[in-house]
Amino acid sequence: MARKVPGFGETLDQWLVAEGLVPDDNGASAIADVRRVRAMLIAAARERRVISYSEALGGLGLRFTRPKMRGFCKTLDKIDEAGAAAGEPGLAVLVVRESDRLPGQGWWNGAREAYGYDGEWTGPEAAKLVKRLQETVFDFWAERA
Repeated sequence: MARKVPGFGETLDQWLVAEGLVPDDNGASAIADVRRVRAMLIAAARERRVISYSEALGGLGLRFTRPKMRGFCKTLDKIDEAGAAAGEPGLAVLVVRESDRLPGQGWWNGAREAYGYDGEWTGPEAAKLVKRLQETVFDFWAERA
């Protein structure tokens, strides 16, 4: 049973994690923190730069693992869904693989529907689409700085 911390309105477990006294639940909370991840991506957009998957996880205090990356991608989906509803361009296009600086295959599944893209998810045509979408994101957030 979780104990309440007097005067803090949260459980002792939550307080210990928040204070950095015990590790988080393998980073699941950080990975699913939509506000924190969105803020990281907006900051990158305003700086006109992309972020690798491992850099993004590192920014959350985590080491890269495939399960963490998959969880992170679900958060990116939520951010882009909410952004689209608010008339914002998708931020997930800023998160790229270190190897070729393109988003991962999962992003491309959505790109086929969202942008009508029917090409490969690697190579020059993919890079051209990603560059165009990244520039749109950079311009959008630069205007709101």
